[in-house]
Amino acid sequence: MSDRIELRGLQVSAFCGVLPEEKARRQPFDVDLDIHADLTASSVSDNLSETVDYGLLTASVAAVAINERFDLMERFAGRIAEVVLAEDGVEAVTVLVRKLRPPVPEHLATSGVRIHRTT
Repeated sequence: MSDRIELRGLQVSAFCGVLPEEKARRQPFDVDLDIHADLTASSVSDNLSETVDYGLLTASVAAVAINERFDLMERFAGRIAEVVLAEDGVEAVTVLVRKLRPPVPEHLATSGVRIHRTT
């Protein structure tokens, strides 16, 4: 499927990491999603009910960040993929999760994980 909905820069705050300080306080993350779906019907009808409602989807992703805890970004990204794939019409998703303040002594702007999952 070549059709996709692209969502960039969803900023969430989550518990994700293995260090004690990462378990004690939320950290900022940036999430990008490529949602693969057949957009043929909605491109003709202009009807929200015939596409993936990304407003609802971003709320679901934010709920994962708010309500769950993760040691690894890999699991965080995987959990987001599970939520996205549960939506009607979604055939595949690519999830990019970036930690905006990685806890390393070197200067590192972000660290991240990108995964691709299909139904």
